[in-house]
Amino acid sequence: MSTIIAGHFQLQDEIADARLALLDAGFAATRISSFYVNPPGQHDVYELGGDHDKSPGAKESDEGVVKGGATGAVAGAVAGAATIPLTGPVGPVVGALVGAHVGSLYSLHKMKEAGEPDKDGSNQLAPRKSGMMIAVAVDDAAHEQRALEVLRRLGARDIERAEGAISGGDWRDFNPNSLPELV
Repeated sequence: MSTIIAGHFQLQDEIADARLALLDAGFAATRISSFYVNPPGQHDVYELGGDHDKSPGAKESDEGVVKGGATGAVAGAVAGAATIPLTGPVGPVVGALVGAHVGSLYSLHKMKEAGEPDKDGSNQLAPRKSGMMIAVAVDDAAHEQRALEVLRRLGARDIERAEGAISGGDWRDFNPNSLPELV
């Protein structure tokens, strides 16, 4: 494991320029990695795709649907009971069915908005923006400072420090879902 300094650029040409600048600054090509970070939710961490095994905002939706459906069914049955003189015994049944359906749809407010954290702090906004990224493994504080200077001079945004391993030009243990430690 070594310290890795990484920064985001908008264009591939900027990544190419950054790679050349890092090479000129004395960093070995095998210790530089450039790649594209996919948009949140599209990292294919799981076999069926996506970043999570469950939709982060839908943890409580089943509870909300049941509560909303039950409340709607009771309200619909009461409203349907008022129509017994016109509809007979079918009124409360139809009222309960319609009420349950409307109640279950209304209850979707239990789902979290994107980025709204759950009580346990999960379901946060994506930790890292998508786009082109270049990273370089550094040996010591002097190399780290040199890498930071190069990336800042070239206009890198969201420069971060991480621990990991770059070998053969590939940051093998990069986790797109990890929270970056911005420099």
